[in-house]
Amino acid sequence: MSFSTRRGARQPAGRLYRLLNTVMTGRIRRSGSIGGMNALLLHTVGAKSGQERVNPVNWFPDREGSWVIVASARGAARNPGWYHNIRANPDEVRVEVQGRTVPVTAEQLTGEERAAVWRRISEDAERFATYQERTDRELPIIRLTRRPSAPTPEFA
Repeated sequence: MSFSTRRGARQPAGRLYRLLNTVMTGRIRRSGSIGGMNALLLHTVGAKSGQERVNPVNWFPDREGSWVIVASARGAARNPGWYHNIRANPDEVRVEVQGRTVPVTAEQLTGEERAAVWRRISEDAERFATYQERTDRELPIIRLTRRPSAPTPEFA
């Protein structure tokens, strides 16, 4: 008999974590960064609850004005809740950045494209390389691209 366990850091959770997220949310709205890194507020719809969730997330610039985020959970054994929310409700993802809320399309990167973006991220932000070392799961990388604006309806 064998048991499969995942290696990883402790998943951030609890009241203290929620309080910290609230504080960081205010800081991001004022400055657009956390700890010297770019940050945005990720708006998702809960996979189970159906309620809006807002999470502070570090981001990296990507092609054509898109944002790249990493579902690191600081190297925890499992993906963060927001990752599951994106998978369950991909058409209801928005980012709040620089005082604007923008509807986005979320795309998980794979293969060589993921590898190239990961190299850039791990060189720019060593802490993310450390997060990968803490766990045996491959950290998902998500590209967030502005959705085209919906046409304005014409009224007769």
